[in-house]
Amino acid sequence: MKQIADFAERVLKNVSRVIVGKDEVIKKILAAFLSSAHVLINDVPGVGKTMLARSFAISLGLNFSRVQCTPDLTPSDITGFNVLDPRTGQFSFKKGVLFTDVLLVDEINRATPRTQSALLQAMAEKQVSIDGVTYQLSEHFFVIATQNPVEFEGTFPLPEAQLDRFAICLSLGYLEKEQEMELLKRLQKAHPIESLEPVCEAGELSRMKELVKDVYVDESVMDYVVRIVMRTRSHPDVALGSSPRGSIALVHLSRALAAMSERNFVLPDDVKSIALDVLAHRLILKPEARLMRKTKQEIVEEILNSEEAPIRG
Repeated sequence: MKQIADFAERVLKNVSRVIVGKDEVIKKILAAFLSSAHVLINDVPGVGKTMLARSFAISLGLNFSRVQCTPDLTPSDITGFNVLDPRTGQFSFKKGVLFTDVLLVDEINRATPRTQSALLQAMAEKQVSIDGVTYQLSEHFFVIATQNPVEFEGTFPLPEAQLDRFAICLSLGYLEKEQEMELLKRLQKAHPIESLEPVCEAGELSRMKELVKDVYVDESVMDYVVRIVMRTRSHPDVALGSSPRGSIALVHLSRALAAMSERNFVLPDDVKSIALDVLAHRLILKPEARLMRKTKQEIVEEILNSEEAPIRG
């Protein structure tokens, strides 16, 4: 697994030239990419969400597209549409922003539910169907969606089916004083992203993804994952727990984290380190739990603290 650890170190170091003090978040996003999953970033404006997505794409040598979601954004703006060519009388397909490698969907909760649903098939199957014709997307198609948790006017909350498509939900948060000072120093002359270069070769990404699949997950660790997820379904404060997709994401991301730590096997600690980010956004709390000001994060932490982890012999 040294190849993956070296690869991850190169990417993290390169992205960190642009994004200051967020190594753990970058690491989790890379783990999602290596697991062929998608990321939702739930944070306030101005903390570097767009720059993170751009620098990530550049570091991996991938194409990058960005779509700013607004209420008048239509599904065809995202997927593409057929245009009649008056010279030939034939329809030709004009590709939408989905036809890229890394897609930043900015403020996804400002798009209408109809437009949000246009992402569903693409995220799940890496293909879209337009007028009965199916078009394949990039093998490295990767969605980083953002939403603003503060402003709710003119927004459309993501439906549960859409939220469940995101393997992980992260938050960048504000910088510490020293980190913000470092950011200001870096931006005195030119933005670091202007000089950013790819740090991996063309065929390396597919090879890394295949190596992650070779990481061993013991049956006791799988049992631990299933017990955690099943607890979210039976918890007295939860109206709707995690789907099996949560279990799958938890195992896949744990494998990627283990590989990035130069291990060919998953530890319960790998599961614990990512469980909060994988499961919390999938839960729906009961009204009485919300009245008691309980949060999804608190419930997942409670489950992790009370569920016994397997001990390696």
